[in-house]
Amino acid sequence: MAGEGKCGMAWSVNPVEILAALLVLINIALVAKRSVWNYPFGIVAVALYAFLFFGAKLYSDMLLQGFFLVLNLYGWVNWRRSQVDAGEVVVLTLGWPARAAWLAGCGVAIWGWGALMHRFTDASLPWWDAGVAITSVAAQLLLSRRILENWVLWIAVDVVAVPLFAVRGLWFTAGVYVVLLGLSLWGLIDWHRASARHRAVA
Repeated sequence: MAGEGKCGMAWSVNPVEILAALLVLINIALVAKRSVWNYPFGIVAVALYAFLFFGAKLYSDMLLQGFFLVLNLYGWVNWRRSQVDAGEVVVLTLGWPARAAWLAGCGVAIWGWGALMHRFTDASLPWWDAGVAITSVAAQLLLSRRILENWVLWIAVDVVAVPLFAVRGLWFTAGVYVVLLGLSLWGLIDWHRASARHRAVA
């Protein structure tokens, strides 16, 4: 796999990449349905992707998997608590000032992390990679906190990640992100409906 990542041209697919991608698809489908059982699939997937991204020299995405592991554990506890307290995973939303703050924070963090990767590593496409990594961290944190706007960030990540992974030879993963884009759109619509229902009841 490391050789495929370096040349960026191979079309063969590592079976570990296939397994990781399938786990991610199951994970996101369960997230869209607001099922707490998404988390075991997500935890295994991030471990596998850490290995894959190291071989492809996508260091920001490799380190990202460590954050995902922590956030998956946090989200599992948070979602389960909401399920016990309210009988379901309750969807929350941000106000416009909070949305602006999150976007600004992402922009600053992407610039800073990309600069570090460019200066101190041989990372491929450091700012592009940093954009996917930082936005994914923000999206996962919002998802763990059950906040609707996580899907908007995931949609942005999916759009940018498809060409990034294709360029690095991770063709199967790039294809999976096309599917994830569709799942993210579904998740946004479904969570919006759930949020509206909860507000109506409240």
